[in-house]
Amino acid sequence: MPEFTCRDCGASFTLSESVLARYPGWTPRQCNDCRGGSASPRRRSSTARNKISTQEVLAGFAGGPQSGVFTDGGASPNPGPGGWGAVYVVEGEIVAEQYGAEPHTTNNRMELTALLAALELVPEGTPATVFSDSRLAVQTITEWAAGWEKRGWKRKTGPVENLDLVKPVFYGFRRRPELELTWIEAHAGHRWNEYADALANRWRT
Repeated sequence: MPEFTCRDCGASFTLSESVLARYPGWTPRQCNDCRGGSASPRRRSSTARNKISTQEVLAGFAGGPQSGVFTDGGASPNPGPGGWGAVYVVEGEIVAEQYGAEPHTTNNRMELTALLAALELVPEGTPATVFSDSRLAVQTITEWAAGWEKRGWKRKTGPVENLDLVKPVFYGFRRRPELELTWIEAHAGHRWNEYADALANRWRT
């Protein structure tokens, strides 16, 4: 499924194939939150989301999974300055967290960097689920990378982008069968996904 970048908030988002098929050649510019399409009261404006602190997340959100590693990353504009964040939580308690920033990067690079950090946060042999709100990052590691490896790390349509990050993340999860990588919906009120988002946006302040 194609992934797009919102021009307003810099978040990655997807649309169903049926919607895209109705408008050949169309490239959506705004995510559903910024369009105001089906935003719930929990969903904030892009400006507020970019400025919310981890303390405000803990005070304002309670939903979603309460154990696992939650990752997020992005650049604004894309490409441009960006950041990433990862938090390891067990039964609602923070075990460890990491975050960082780059002066010039992309959404995808920051999402992959956050996944690389997730591998470091969980002790070897400890089962955990790693959550990412980037379908592209999750599909890259769980679906596509194995095929690229068989073809000598090449895609049918050309070189693999961000190979310097894709390979260590892919091999990292392969070495850690106790870790499961899965997608989680962004900006849907999941406390620890929102927390990772706040970590990823610390570079803004």
